[in-house]
Amino acid sequence: MKTVIFGGTSEGRELSQALAKAGADVVVSVVSDVGAEEQGEFDGVQVEVGPKEEDGIRAMISDADLVIDATHPYAVIVTDNIRRAAEAEGVERLRLLRDESDSEAQGVEDILYVKTAQEAANAAYAVGGRVLLTTGSKELGVYAEILDPELLYPRVLPVVSSIQACEDAGIPHRNIIAVQGPFSEELNKAVMRDYRIDQMITKDSGRAGGFAEKINAARSCGVSIIVIRRPEEEGLPFDQILAYCREIIQ
Repeated sequence: MKTVIFGGTSEGRELSQALAKAGADVVVSVVSDVGAEEQGEFDGVQVEVGPKEEDGIRAMISDADLVIDATHPYAVIVTDNIRRAAEAEGVERLRLLRDESDSEAQGVEDILYVKTAQEAANAAYAVGGRVLLTTGSKELGVYAEILDPELLYPRVLPVVSSIQACEDAGIPHRNIIAVQGPFSEELNKAVMRDYRIDQMITKDSGRAGGFAEKINAARSCGVSIIVIRRPEEEGLPFDQILAYCREIIQ
């Protein structure tokens, strides 16, 4: 059974290895060299690197038996492209859902939940001060249009494209925190204290993405918390997808 997994998450990596062990022919698509590095080498798993639009996805899955979307919960456009491509090619598609965050880090009074980066930036502007951004590099321009770039401290992947995005947004190099996570609570605290952070804007990255560690660190440091909610989506958890695939392979 040829299975194409669109990865980029720890769950996707774990699933690719489990399916290869079960006897599936697995191809994993990742956007960047960082994703390929994280995926690593594993017998039975082939890795393809590079972003793909709908046409590229269709070409990749045309001879597949199953497509699994294991991309990040906030990668809405990519997920939509995968869905359309699978429908066009008549290939079964499963959406792997990342586990929800720990209950103690959800829905409490000291967290402001918003829907978009612009809403987050507006909320941070109303409070003021230094802002730690743990939302990636794609929407830095949105924040820089509303907030003073001198007060933005983005934590981004240590790759050229992320640094370029910071530069394009006018963020000083001394503010750029280029490091790959997820991070422990203690490391989060150290960043917040050393950079004298007043607010944090983050996404609900779940347990695998270190969400609770960020929230707990912010609380310990007296940092205001703004969380961009996950887009609503339908799919299956890891265990159900793995069990389903194993039945097909057998």
